[in-house]
Amino acid sequence: MGAGKSSLVLRFVKGQFLEFQESTIGAAFFSQTLAVNDASVKFEIWDTAGQERYHSLAPMYYRGAAAAIIVYDITSTEARVYAEENGLFFMETSAKTAANVNDMFHEIGVFLGLFAVK
Repeated sequence: MGAGKSSLVLRFVKGQFLEFQESTIGAAFFSQTLAVNDASVKFEIWDTAGQERYHSLAPMYYRGAAAAIIVYDITSTEARVYAEENGLFFMETSAKTAANVNDMFHEIGVFLGLFAVK
């Protein structure tokens, strides 16, 4: 059972939650546009496989990325500690209930807008 990366993306892009989501093999690409502060932000999302055997592929999907979302099992306290120790933005979400999913992407859009070339 995975951490829910694909479920999070599916909830954001299509507004859906599948109780039994197949594991991602390699990577899947999605895009979604969101209104952020009177502008449209287009999110181009690579949903990468979490299994160890695919880790060597990850850098080619992340190269040139403006942001990354790290998805983990909420029962793991290590991830939150890591985020706090490294000054990373942290937001608890639920793909199942949709709690904070759009809010998370909105906050990322706001943050990225601070660095946009005007």
